[in-house]
Amino acid sequence: MSTFMAKSSDIQRKWYVVDAAGKPLGRVAVKAADILRGKIKPEFTPNADCGDFVIVINADKAVLTGNKLVNKHYYKHTGYIGHLKDVNYKTLMAEKPEFAMAKAIKGMLPDTTIGRKALTRLRVYKGEAHNHAAQKPEVYEF
Repeated sequence: MSTFMAKSSDIQRKWYVVDAAGKPLGRVAVKAADILRGKIKPEFTPNADCGDFVIVINADKAVLTGNKLVNKHYYKHTGYIGHLKDVNYKTLMAEKPEFAMAKAIKGMLPDTTIGRKALTRLRVYKGEAHNHAAQKPEVYEF
């Protein structure tokens, strides 16, 4: 008996909708990263891109537990001396919740070509509405 190794040409990609309303941001990010990577499939192969498409809705209603809303910061450096920008997550979740969710999911994907390709299959929306009804996405419950 031999081990099955999937090829990226044999993969059938599906679309999933993940609802983040009332759920912790990190838990939603883990599930979305698993779907993007293909780890929910029985034919998962680590060296092949076998993931699916993910639509995350209600990113603005995701919660941060504990004191993370006040104590956690997003840092960005512009490249100039002394230009370190930081924003706490209370402001970030109020202004750009899609960015905060996408950043969390990106951090859970590998820093390889497979991870970068998987990130192109991610769609994050602030509210309930999304424009991917034609793809017939399935609701992913966890």
